[in-house]
Amino acid sequence: MRAERLEKALGHRFISSELLLQALTHRSYGSPHNERLEFLGDSVLNCVVATLLIERFPALREGDLSRLRANLVKQDTLADIAQALDLGDALRLGEGELKSGGFRRPSILADGLEAIIGAIYLDAGFGAARLTIETLFDRRLAEIDPALSGKDAKTELQELLQARKLPLPQYELLATRGEAHAQEFEVQCVIASLSIRAPGIGHSRRNAEQVAARRAIEMMAAA
Repeated sequence: MRAERLEKALGHRFISSELLLQALTHRSYGSPHNERLEFLGDSVLNCVVATLLIERFPALREGDLSRLRANLVKQDTLADIAQALDLGDALRLGEGELKSGGFRRPSILADGLEAIIGAIYLDAGFGAARLTIETLFDRRLAEIDPALSGKDAKTELQELLQARKLPLPQYELLATRGEAHAQEFEVQCVIASLSIRAPGIGHSRRNAEQVAARRAIEMMAAA
């Protein structure tokens, strides 16, 4: 039943149920596991995302396209997409990983999503894999502002402050919650010269700082 819900969310009905089962099998559970499919899916994902960016932004240079692609295929992004699919509920994990909350771990979720993409490619070809990736990444692609050239929020904020000849922001860790395998970090981005304290929460400190930096940029724009 979980596999059927996942197929519906992906928009792909597997011809080979064995491929889907393998894609959902972490090495802690047994063999055949999903590491080879993950390897394949990573390549397919990078190829498709690069193609979509080339098609959407014909004027962008190679360096800008590379930064955009890196932001789209990084672990945090893939884990967020996997969580939206409830992929963790469908993964087959060993007892140790289950007890330690592996179904919530970003690295396992991201790897599982890549394995599924690899499985779709083997199951139905490149066209089917591309269609699934387009569906999964549609909102993120639509939100891209090419003027930012793929810069992450912290880099963008730093450049905005430097252009105004203002001191760089400081990032303060306010709290860490949850067990080691599923921690949540709360930080704030402090720009003292502008009296800005922007909050950010994420499943890693780096992710939380990026959220806070984006919020700080929004606050600067609204000031």
